[in-house]
Amino acid sequence: MNNEETFYQAMRRQGVTRRSFLKYCSLAATSLGLGAGMAPKIAWALENKPRIPVVWIHGLECTCCTESFIRSAHPLAKDVILSLISLDYDDTLMAAAGTQAEEVFEDIITQYNGKYILAVEGNPPLGEQGMFCISSGRPFIEKLKRAAAGASAIIAWGTCASWGCVQAA
Repeated sequence: MNNEETFYQAMRRQGVTRRSFLKYCSLAATSLGLGAGMAPKIAWALENKPRIPVVWIHGLECTCCTESFIRSAHPLAKDVILSLISLDYDDTLMAAAGTQAEEVFEDIITQYNGKYILAVEGNPPLGEQGMFCISSGRPFIEKLKRAAAGASAIIAWGTCASWGCVQAA
């Protein structure tokens, strides 16, 4: 977990020049409809604020969002994961598994309580006390509630998370 690195440091590590970085900030401000006057504030934030940890969890899903993400050509998944965001937990993409992965999950939601983004791919089954989707020996809904309680933002990632997809049929 390299959460102390800023976006600017990650961009510099990728070979982005200061001039290109400032152009990026100007384009970002303009694209967001903020005007060019906000570019210095965007630059300051990207230079000084650490990247926010992302916790990506999976409930009942078809995994097509993850599959689409890792097969994208631009940007490449490796660039997003290693340089753009701080993806600290994703049980599909991370090297750790089992107990080790769950320790990472617990460490992140404890250490960064109120400071991480939760991305949820898939949905929590509610029937039979959530027993149709088990994660770490417990119903997924418990993991979701635990992670959601300390998240600064929650993203419902894809159709499965938003509408239930085939699992809701």
